[in-house]
Amino acid sequence: MTRNRLPVALIQENNHGDADANLAVIEQRVAEAARRGARLVLLQELHNGAYFCQHESVQEFDLAEPIPGPSTQRLAALARQHKVVLVSSLFERRAAGLYHNTAVVFDADGSIAGKYRKMHIPDDPGFYEKFYFTPGDLGFTPIDTSVGRLGVLVCWDQWYPEGARLMALAGADLLLYPTAIGWDPDDAQDERNRQRDAWVLSHRGHAVANGLPVLSCNRVGHEPSPLGAAGIDFWGNSHVLGPQGEFLAQAGGGPEILSVEVDLQRSEHVRRIWPFLRDRRIDAYGELTKRYID
Repeated sequence: MTRNRLPVALIQENNHGDADANLAVIEQRVAEAARRGARLVLLQELHNGAYFCQHESVQEFDLAEPIPGPSTQRLAALARQHKVVLVSSLFERRAAGLYHNTAVVFDADGSIAGKYRKMHIPDDPGFYEKFYFTPGDLGFTPIDTSVGRLGVLVCWDQWYPEGARLMALAGADLLLYPTAIGWDPDDAQDERNRQRDAWVLSHRGHAVANGLPVLSCNRVGHEPSPLGAAGIDFWGNSHVLGPQGEFLAQAGGGPEILSVEVDLQRSEHVRRIWPFLRDRRIDAYGELTKRYID
């Protein structure tokens, strides 16, 4: 890695049954990503198991664990072994009755560089996250690592330009999104395409508006619904974007290690010709703090 060129890898995977099985696969994939030269590795949202938020069940809280805890110990060892910065996504048990959807960032020495608790929590058919997760309280604060300052957000956060902007304003070098998104298998193909295209466009917009690279890692595979519904087909399509929204790499719909090199210096060049931060009318944005302007 040169000073401004950062090899990254996104681990796009399906569910293998439980935390031990999933972490074993992650260990193999991270080792392979490191052999390819990756210095930053991004995992998908809630990678330790199935996407359990398709239903509401108090039994699912048994999956949560403290941070630090067993999974962070294993992931820290993985980051240290391969000397990579590793961005993970865990179901955090903070206290009895208090749980978060939390991204944990490990530096290349295995230390916990920081964490981000998901701020925007959805409650939609098949995505009943408000039952499980308390909204984050750590704000939109980038995490400093040995490869740069990471603006980590999680899945539903991807639809909100405010989160990406605040990370950029706080000096993030890259925006990273662990995600778990897919379509209802009963959806018509044109509706599936619209949903996936909107998801990609939202990330491209964050890249362009902030002049930053964006990394988004999604899961893949069909996961049946415990309620007997059709379940979710997670569509993959993980991607790495440059600061003008250009595709640097894009995955398909199956398990994949997406590897590419990101030129961190390009953000400087792009922001010089598109100085959006300079021209923001911060004196006129007060009403953005309102729910709606009646």
